[in-house]
Amino acid sequence: MPRTRPLPFTGASRQLEALGDRLRLARKRRRISAVLMAERVGISRDTLHRVEKGDATVSLGTYLRVLRVLGLDADLDRLAAEDTLGRKLQDLALEPGADTRARR
Repeated sequence: MPRTRPLPFTGASRQLEALGDRLRLARKRRRISAVLMAERVGISRDTLHRVEKGDATVSLGTYLRVLRVLGLDADLDRLAAEDTLGRKLQDLALEPGADTRARR
């Protein structure tokens, strides 16, 4: 039986498409052909085309390798760096009396 994959959320699809566009433009600005880029990343030209279309079935590792070849992999360090909501939730749990409120 074939494996089914969940469809990405609509917003995520748009974000991936926009990322793919940015990656394609970054490759073109560097004057790297699709064939050479695919070779440097270690993927097929078909897979590179799917990355540049924002295909959600392509692994995150492949996207990371494309970013690395383009010299943009440091941008990943900024993803989820500021967890404002998580910090607020953590602070609320640390407030005096938070344990007694949670038990009620």
